Amino acid sequence: MIKKIILSLLAFYQKFITILSFGSCRFYPTCSHYSIQQFETNGLFKAIYFTIIRILKCNQLFVGGIDYPKVKKDLRNIKYKKINVKYWNVPVGKNQYLIIKNWNFKK
Repeated sequence: MIKKIILSLLAFYQKFITILSFGSCRFYPTCSHYSIQQFETNGLFKAIYFTIIRILKCNQLFVGGIDYPKVKKDLRNIKYKKINVKYWNVPVGKNQYLIIKNWNFKK
């Protein structure tokens, strides 16, 4: 329930408020996309924590650049079938993955 409210607020922000910022985000994906990916793949408190950390890093003291969200998942016991993939998980360590959005995903 709370996740849906937060995701709705983020969608509103992306649609109406970001028009005023003129594409000034220092990171890719943008902080709002990063936050959405965190809320869709992590628990509520973990997503809030990582979103706050990301927003705090969005200043001139940090370089910026590419910063995909990382999640910890154990993918060994998943049964695979033909599905539409929304996010690709790219391994970066033991049970740690980068999340990359599939832009061709259709609901």
